[in-house]
Amino acid sequence: MYQPYPSGGQEPALPRSAPPRSIQTAVKFMYGGAALSAVEILIGFTTIGSLRSAIKKQYPNYTATQIHGAEVAVLGAAVVVGLLAVGLWILMARANGAGRSWARIVASVLFGLNSLDLVSGLVRPHASVALALGILVWLIGLGAIVSLWQRESSAYFQAMSAGPR
Repeated sequence: MYQPYPSGGQEPALPRSAPPRSIQTAVKFMYGGAALSAVEILIGFTTIGSLRSAIKKQYPNYTATQIHGAEVAVLGAAVVVGLLAVGLWILMARANGAGRSWARIVASVLFGLNSLDLVSGLVRPHASVALALGILVWLIGLGAIVSLWQRESSAYFQAMSAGPR
């Protein structure tokens, strides 16, 4: 009877348990946040007229050149931040779904930063559609965070941290 010689000291991979419903819900919220963040980028370009009006209202002494410069700056920042947000949503969805305990902390910190950004957005020039989308993204983040910090989620992260990687 043939038995292969055992190879190096690698242990066979142990099957991972499926994430609990609360983690699955959080991951769905996060993918939804990524999709809505991508939509926010597109909406930013379609609401440029509203942005122009908001800048004129907040800075009535601006020249046409200054208004245009402010538009470009706001839209450029929105695209960069939007792309970064999409990437972070996806990274957090994957890491939290895999039970990486650090990801829950990072997601919570990012939610706190998003909360501060939403509040500060109230005083910056903005199109009302952009503010509404920002509130929707914040609500999605809130749903994800609440799901991540439920008791069954904590048990999952603890179990995943205790097992071999």
